[in-house]
Amino acid sequence: MPYNPRDDEVLGKAFDLRLMRRLLRFLVPYWHMFTVCVLLTVILTGIQLGLPYITKIAIDQFLTLPDAIVTLPAPPTTGNPVALGDGRYLVNLQRVDTHVRAQWEETGVLPPTRYLFIPAGATIVAHYPKRFIPVPGGYIADHQDLRGLPVNDIIALRGTAVAGVIRLAMLFAFALLVQFLFSAGQVYLLQLTGQRVMYDMRRRIFGHILRLPLSYFDRAPVGRLVTRVTNDVSAINEMYTSMLVSLFRDAFLIIGVTVIMFQLDWRLALVVGGLFPLIVLAAFEFRNRVRVAYRAVRREIARLNAYLQESISGMRVIQVFVQEAKANARFQGINVEKYRANMRQLITFAVFRPLMSFLSSFAIALVIWYGGLNVLRGTLTLGALTAFIQYVRMLFNPVLDLAQGYNVLQGAMAASERIFILLDTPEEDRGGSRVLDHVNGRIEFRDVWFAYNDDEWVLKGISFTAAPGERVAVVGPTGAGKTTIIRLLLRMYPVTRGQILLDGVPIDELDVAFLRRQMAVVLQDVFLFSGDIMDNIRLQSDIPDEEAVAAARFANADFVEDLPDGYHAEVKERGVTLSVGQRQLISFARAVAFDPRILVLDEATASIDSHTEALVQRSLAKIMAGRTSIVIAHRLSTIRAADKILVISKGRIVEQGSHDELMAHNGLYAALYQLQFAAPTQAG
Repeated sequence: MPYNPRDDEVLGKAFDLRLMRRLLRFLVPYWHMFTVCVLLTVILTGIQLGLPYITKIAIDQFLTLPDAIVTLPAPPTTGNPVALGDGRYLVNLQRVDTHVRAQWEETGVLPPTRYLFIPAGATIVAHYPKRFIPVPGGYIADHQDLRGLPVNDIIALRGTAVAGVIRLAMLFAFALLVQFLFSAGQVYLLQLTGQRVMYDMRRRIFGHILRLPLSYFDRAPVGRLVTRVTNDVSAINEMYTSMLVSLFRDAFLIIGVTVIMFQLDWRLALVVGGLFPLIVLAAFEFRNRVRVAYRAVRREIARLNAYLQESISGMRVIQVFVQEAKANARFQGINVEKYRANMRQLITFAVFRPLMSFLSSFAIALVIWYGGLNVLRGTLTLGALTAFIQYVRMLFNPVLDLAQGYNVLQGAMAASERIFILLDTPEEDRGGSRVLDHVNGRIEFRDVWFAYNDDEWVLKGISFTAAPGERVAVVGPTGAGKTTIIRLLLRMYPVTRGQILLDGVPIDELDVAFLRRQMAVVLQDVFLFSGDIMDNIRLQSDIPDEEAVAAARFANADFVEDLPDGYHAEVKERGVTLSVGQRQLISFARAVAFDPRILVLDEATASIDSHTEALVQRSLAKIMAGRTSIVIAHRLSTIRAADKILVISKGRIVEQGSHDELMAHNGLYAALYQLQFAAPTQAG
């Protein structure tokens, strides 16, 4: 599948089951840790739901005075009633049957005022004779009467309530401690799972990139491939670590809060539920707007990354041609678009979050208004109202989380679609699995035709043979197809028509790794990796240090031993601290260290000075001895000693022979040679 620049703008559905199934496969090896996280979520949600209920119990059973005066046509049979006359009875609400109290609340029998019954003979009455109201069997006091009493007297009067509050406070503190420990464990497990998933995913993506055909990299910008392995994988990790478990938590929380709210007061729950159409409408509008904004942000990130990578890689060209101002102006244009896209996304969130906060506050205001009236009527307890307010706040948090989760899910789906487009790109055709016992190095091209694009032929009927140990040079004008011959020999591209054979065996029958191990390629633009010189000679292979040093000396790379750190001298990115000639000599040492049967030189001396070229030529003479060599060169002086010279023009071999034969033929080769070595005319 060829690279398509629009892949960076792929957004797809907010939720794609097919993509989600593929993503969850990366989670399968760590299902046990993820399951523990979900179980911890259930426990944490239960604790979160229980905390407001503890508050309700503390207020209703211990902080609120236990007795109330009710007016009934007949004495109640529950609550230890004390007759006050005129059908009025003092009852202990904590001892009133639940169904009876519910009936009283429905009919408005319970007034809001609460009292504390003090038995006759209590010593505190003698200390404060005017504070308490006498009733049959003792005295009653309300909150106003108890205000200002010393702590010891309060404990004497309400010792049971104080003990109950202490127990509930300890239970509350214990629940918070458990919540903290479980939350810490859950975060650790989630992050550990996410990091392992990212590790596996990046390893798979990079492994796949290593096996992609070279044609893919001709079209795919490096910056966008880097974005796949970094930003896109991070977006998926955010979904794993912050959203999947959050979905369980929010679902449990919404269900739990709804059930508890209806259990506390179904009428008040319906009042709050009346706001949900507005919430759904706001969330739907937010979803549409954030989708558009997110698409723009991803597009501008891809543009910015690609331009940065291109500009930094080509910084020498920019500076040499004094294009800094234009490059900066173009970057500023891209940066401005990125800024505007980010601001559109931020504004969307800036409106939605305050809107959700307003709706939440408005719901709480309704609860205080309607619930407060019910408290005054005696149909709702103060503790229930307090818990209700906390549950309303708790109910709106998942809505905000779901809105944020939609953005995370949107990003993860977009990132996963781009990643799977990359992973679904067919890998390089590895050909057959045949391995030769012995390689002589005979190369044969039989009527080879090749086109990078359909019917745009780069090579047309190329046929030649390179015998074992023979040196074959390929020359011709720029664009004639010389480098393409090397690419086909290395099987970086499949031959369109014809065959290429190694020792009489078609190369597409050979294992591609085996085929390439028989060859060493030295390019004009030598690529050195970050590390040291030794690593660049061995390329992380198992070649012993002694053999690598011997290869460097064989290739006349003696300058290495004069460096302060010798073979362990640091090589920075692309070898910028070394000269062109030094990099070229290291590439020759690399070729010698791998001891190939076939040596391929692609204009290996085109970028070096004459003195270094003489040094390189001495190295080449030793390196090519006994090896089949194919040399592409613009400097015709470097190939005079070649056994065979192929002259290519417009994709065809137009001449072949030795240097002397081609000069005698007086054709294209002779013209090119004379053009390079003709004596300059004297002016005037």
